[in-house]
Amino acid sequence: MIYDGDCTFCRYWVSRWSSATRGRVEYAPSQEVGKHFPQIPPEIFQTSVQLVETDGKVYEGAEGVFRALAQAPGKRWTLWLYEKLPGFSSLTETIYRQVAEHRHQFGLVSRWIWGTEYVEPEYFLLRRLFLICIGIIYFIAFLSLWQQVVGLIGSRGIVPLEETLKAYELRFGAERFQVMPSVFWLGSSDGFLEGLCLAGMGLSLLVLAGISPVPALVLLWFFYLSFLGGGNVFMAFQWDTLLLETGFLAIFLAPGGIRPRLSSEAKPSTLILFLYRLLLFKVIFSSGMVKLLSGDESWRNLTALMFHYETQPLTTWVGWYAHQLPGWFQKFSVLGVFAIQLLVPFLIFAPGRLKWLACFLLSFLQILIMLTGNYCFFNLLTLALCLFLLDDATFKKLMPWFAEISATGVGRKRESQFKQFLVSAVAVIIIFITFTIQLLPLAIRDIDYPDPVLSLYEEVRPFRSVNNYGLFAVMTTSRPEIILEGSDDFKTWKEYAFKWKPGDLNRAPGFVAPHQPRLDWQMWFAVLSSYERNPWFLRFMVRVLQGSEAVISLLDHNPFPDKPPRYLRAVVYEYRFTDFTEKKATGNWWKREPKGMYAPVLNLPAGLRPEGTS
Repeated sequence: MIYDGDCTFCRYWVSRWSSATRGRVEYAPSQEVGKHFPQIPPEIFQTSVQLVETDGKVYEGAEGVFRALAQAPGKRWTLWLYEKLPGFSSLTETIYRQVAEHRHQFGLVSRWIWGTEYVEPEYFLLRRLFLICIGIIYFIAFLSLWQQVVGLIGSRGIVPLEETLKAYELRFGAERFQVMPSVFWLGSSDGFLEGLCLAGMGLSLLVLAGISPVPALVLLWFFYLSFLGGGNVFMAFQWDTLLLETGFLAIFLAPGGIRPRLSSEAKPSTLILFLYRLLLFKVIFSSGMVKLLSGDESWRNLTALMFHYETQPLTTWVGWYAHQLPGWFQKFSVLGVFAIQLLVPFLIFAPGRLKWLACFLLSFLQILIMLTGNYCFFNLLTLALCLFLLDDATFKKLMPWFAEISATGVGRKRESQFKQFLVSAVAVIIIFITFTIQLLPLAIRDIDYPDPVLSLYEEVRPFRSVNNYGLFAVMTTSRPEIILEGSDDFKTWKEYAFKWKPGDLNRAPGFVAPHQPRLDWQMWFAVLSSYERNPWFLRFMVRVLQGSEAVISLLDHNPFPDKPPRYLRAVVYEYRFTDFTEKKATGNWWKREPKGMYAPVLNLPAGLRPEGTS
């Protein structure tokens, strides 16, 4: 390839192309070699690069660039687009001419986006840092479950796992293993549940320590998948499926071996890096699109954040202060949310420093959400995904102490052909499902999918590792809360207190994330519909009347410590934040007014009451 050696823009891009083609193309300035090619007029070198192939054929402009890049590993597709895609060649040639005529301006843009010197990006430190993050998040997830799993799905829990397994067995028979792949088919006792949580925590520590990361990640993914299948409504959250999808990709990202070292690790798969960026795009962009497509008035008239901080499932005291901000600021903030969720995701696939901008803005939004609400480990997971917008050079600048453990990537081995084939097969399935079934419906409604596409999706869906996302499509504009009350005489009623959801008016909303009190969360969802549509709720009330220690431990205060009450009722109150004046006068963060009963008063038949009660 012959280029204008006096053009700084040309020299800059030649250095990039030279790094990509790795010696397969020779680059030389026209001032040195132009005289050896008399068939090319000298003035042509001032307007376009010239590619001279071994057979003597000469190509210029965009075609010359694409033919040169086709010599780079994994870049053959660029020439295919130029030759096969209608309109692509004319478009790129037009762009090339415009750039050539404004070299100085585009040179400034190039240096701003990619820096003054091109260095081929590496992702060895990124991989190590991300695996540390995923290990920490898995540890948090299993630790959080361990603290409440027996009360939720244990033998004396709200929805016992054994009953869920029997229901699957009756409905699906021998196909139950395919419909719900789970280690719980081997056992479902309380000890097994807690043991699996402890095993998950132990495996997470192995990932953190970099010991046998691939086997550990496989087991972590399967154990957590088991909990999603057997956890009933208590494991039906988007961050649970996001952890599964993120953890599944981590299996293919992690280096092989018992104790892999940076100095000998294979290069991270470019396909897996792309899939992580695609996942981040899907999570953020879908969250923005569902708000638009829902038709919800509060999003359309920009008033959603006037309600959000007050009505979200588990708010924080920072959320109380955010709720007091003026209306104009709340509307401006909604515009900011739309901009970040609908426009910024496209920068995920942009070059150079534009990815840094996307990383900053997406991280900024996640931090604000963490400060004003409790969303388990969702925000930590999203922040971890934002790491894929950076590279090793960035980490070396931001964290010099972390960079000290790195070694040059030159000469590192490549992944085995089997792993490359496996990654390619997985990538094809994920990309196909993501675009056709998950992203396309955001633009086109009522798609009639062919049977093979639906069959593929049905085969993949039980593994919950290619998922739909989109939070707060419809904003709740009021906050009804269920307050549980017990009585022995049907006259005096005493309130049970939950650990984190609103109850006492003077208790400040606290920070509980990344732990998720799953009962508290489900109480928020339950009140948005009837108790008939939430059969688990009456079972919860029954367990309280039976005095189940595992279930009572999920609560903050039991007003009947000696024996359960005879009667239990669920009263609905509408909660609202106080303002500065009310809080100063009363000390209360909340105010409330009764709205009626949520469910019938419960009184257990004699055969279901615990011993010692009448």
